[in-house]
Amino acid sequence: MKQYNSIKAKYPDALLLFRVGDFYETFGDDAIRCSKILDIVLTKRANGAASHIELAGFPHHALDTYLPKLVRAGLRVAICDQLEDPKMTKTIVKRGVTELVTPGVALNDEVLSAKSNNFLMAVHEKDNRFGIALLDISTGEFLVSEGNKEHFHKLVQSFRPSEVIYQKRKKIELPDIKSSFQIEDWAFQLDYAFDKLTRHFKVKSLKGFGIENLELATIAAGAVFSYLDETHHFDIEHITQIQRLDEHSFVWMDPFTIRNLELIYSPHENAVTLLSVMDQTKSAMGARLLKRWIVMVLKDVDSIKSRHEIVDFFAKN
Repeated sequence: MKQYNSIKAKYPDALLLFRVGDFYETFGDDAIRCSKILDIVLTKRANGAASHIELAGFPHHALDTYLPKLVRAGLRVAICDQLEDPKMTKTIVKRGVTELVTPGVALNDEVLSAKSNNFLMAVHEKDNRFGIALLDISTGEFLVSEGNKEHFHKLVQSFRPSEVIYQKRKKIELPDIKSSFQIEDWAFQLDYAFDKLTRHFKVKSLKGFGIENLELATIAAGAVFSYLDETHHFDIEHITQIQRLDEHSFVWMDPFTIRNLELIYSPHENAVTLLSVMDQTKSAMGARLLKRWIVMVLKDVDSIKSRHEIVDFFAKN
C-alpha cells in the first residue's frame, strides 16, 4: 500500500489501475468509482493501522474490455504495471505507470469510432483572444486556429473534442465538455512551443505551415505536445503537418444552428440528420471528411468550384 500511495500521489487526478499478480486492482475512492462504472464487486481489505480500504479489481486479460468503459465515462486512467518478474525478486516488485489513457488521447479501438474523429483540444487565452489546437492522435490530423471567444465556442461545437486541456491559472468557460484537464503553466510558453514544434517537424521556422504569426495557436499546439509526453505517447511520427483553420474561410455556425438544423447530431431520439442522409462514403476517412465539410462550409467561390470539379471528375470516371 505504501508503494501504491507513492505512485497514486504522482497521478492524483487519474484512476490508478494497479497490477497485482494476475489482476488490476483499484483502492479507496478509485475502487468506489470503478465498481459503479464497471458494475463489479466492491470489497474491503485490511490496511495496516487504518481499519480497512475499499478494493475493486478485474483480471488483467480483461483490460481491453473494461478500460474503454472507464475512458468513455470521461476518466483519465493510469495503468501501473509490474516492471520486473516477481520470481526474480525477494522484495516488493518494482511497479510504475506505463501508460496514461485519457478521453482525448485514447488509441483503443473500443473507445474510438472509425467514422468520427477523436480530438484533444488545447486552449490558450490572452486578452480575450483564444489560440486553439486540435489533435486526433489516431489519424495524425493536427489543426490550429485563433479568434475571439465566439470563434472558440464554434470550434468546440464543430469538432466536439473528447477532452480539453488548458492552463492551470486560467478560468475558461467550456460549453458541453465532459472531460477537461488543467496542465502546468510552463507548458504554455511560446519558446517551449516553438522548440517542440520545430524539433518534431524538423523545420527551422513555422512559416511553411502558415502559422508563424499565430502566437496563441502556436502556444496551444506546444501544450498538446507537452500533454503527449505526460501521457506517455512518444510514437507520434505520423503527425506530419499542422493545418491552419482560417477564421474567415468558413461559415462558422453557432451551436444552436448546428443542433436545430440536425446537421450531424440531434437532441431527438431516432432523428434523421443531414449527415446520415448524405453519408454514402466508402471509407472511414471519407466519413470523417464529409462530417467536417458539413459543419465547416466553404466561403471562397474558387475553393467551392474546385471541390465541385473534383467530385465531377470522379462522378464521370
